[in-house]
Amino acid sequence: MRTLAVLPIKSFGRAKQRLGSAVAQRPRLAEAMAADVIEALGAVRRLDGVVVVTAEPEAARCARDAGAQVVHDPREAGQSAAATLGVQAAMRAGAERVLLVPGDCPTLDPEEIEALLACTAPVVIVPDRHGAGTNALLLTPPDVLTPSFGDGSFARHAALARAPVKVAPVPSLGLDVDTPEDLAALLARSGGAPRTRALLEQLAPA
Repeated sequence: MRTLAVLPIKSFGRAKQRLGSAVAQRPRLAEAMAADVIEALGAVRRLDGVVVVTAEPEAARCARDAGAQVVHDPREAGQSAAATLGVQAAMRAGAERVLLVPGDCPTLDPEEIEALLACTAPVVIVPDRHGAGTNALLLTPPDVLTPSFGDGSFARHAALARAPVKVAPVPSLGLDVDTPEDLAALLARSGGAPRTRALLEQLAPA
């Protein structure tokens, strides 16, 4: 089954506003996290390709360097709209299944994604670590569900599904970095996110 990952990436200057003053250089953090996710997806053997949806030139460059397809996001109307653009592009490329992942889960583990892709349910929802949000969707076929990310998206996606749903917690996908608390959880976790960790170490006060 031809499976493509779809990765929406917000312009770095607009990203991670909820981190406030916890990180001095939020655009650089967003860039490092996106690069970690792109690299990790490239190591997933079961994936047949990656579609990156973005208006950010540096994200587009990183994606092309990694062999990913880039879809320009002219409006930046949010993660759901960007994911929908990516799904449409993936279907034009012959995808029979799509994996929607965010660009702010830098600890993403390729082996955990391999296991996730073994799931055969039409709709697989990967919850965030709080159980309220959605950090990934595995959709077969790609248009079986219209993405609707944001607050409360876990329950919303379950209700929107027009096919059987499986819930599949994935530890490395459960941690998305939006708040200072998320950042602390990332630093407390071992493994993954090499660029993100290197940047945070560089930015840490002496």
